[in-house]
Amino acid sequence: MQTADPLVTIIIRSFNEAWALRQTLPALRRQNYPNWELIVIDSGSTDGSQDLIRAVRPDQFIQIKPHEYNPSRVMNRGMELARSEFGIFLNADATPVDSNWLRPLVSALFDTQTAAVYGRQVPRLDCRAVFACDYERCFGEHREVRRWDHFFSMVSSGLRKDIWSRRGFLEKMQYSEDDEYTRWCRAQGYKVAYCPDSMVIHSHNYTPEQAAKRSYGEGRALAAVWEHSPRHFNWVRTVLFGWLNDVRRDFGFCARERRLVEWPLAMQIRWRQRRARLAGFRDGWAHYRSSSHGDQLCFSAPTHLS
Repeated sequence: MQTADPLVTIIIRSFNEAWALRQTLPALRRQNYPNWELIVIDSGSTDGSQDLIRAVRPDQFIQIKPHEYNPSRVMNRGMELARSEFGIFLNADATPVDSNWLRPLVSALFDTQTAAVYGRQVPRLDCRAVFACDYERCFGEHREVRRWDHFFSMVSSGLRKDIWSRRGFLEKMQYSEDDEYTRWCRAQGYKVAYCPDSMVIHSHNYTPEQAAKRSYGEGRALAAVWEHSPRHFNWVRTVLFGWLNDVRRDFGFCARERRLVEWPLAMQIRWRQRRARLAGFRDGWAHYRSSSHGDQLCFSAPTHLS
């Protein structure tokens, strides 16, 4: 059975995540899918990450400076370097739960009509409630994303190289490049699959400022693919009503998990996220829909975010 497994390429992006690499890298050696090569692209780590990476002898170890990091460019580089037809992406701080992380992702890509696949993410025990609620919405038993028109996460995922080679990630995108690429895949008639059997431990405890910055970037990227009226995004709908809905959802989560003490922080973070999303969308609309950029865009549109 093992000799029949085709070669796959695991691509890891890292930056000062030695604390996680101490678990993530050994977890790769325990996989029940043995035929893989490893490419690591590090963005100038100074915390000992590079020593940990060298110790496992990756097939290719690319080092760039922090200011050179562009997620689309780095992921395109990883796919270009891959010797296999299947690129499996794993964030340095995403640790496989067991030995069956890799095989489900690869198996899904055997379908020539499946362009991309992503696995399940389980938050760490110290994950704050506001962010743990988001992981439940995206990856929980009753995950809300089933009702969305589209969802994808690059954290633990895979791509078919033959489809990626038709276009790749847009390097003008600084956020949501994976969302944009997989929307393009679907617009071309390909499938995007979810593999709940492939699990990693992954989460972030962002500060309110960090959470707002991410929301701004995501809102700005969303403007690039939005095909409806920009008036859909406004203070009342996006900020006020959106925030109230967030607060209601977070209260329910905190109550179920007996973590109501964290609800005030959740309200603060959601408020900043909502305001930043609206600001990002407006700035993105002015940037991407200007005459100098509009003719370069060829995206399909999301309909579930506001």
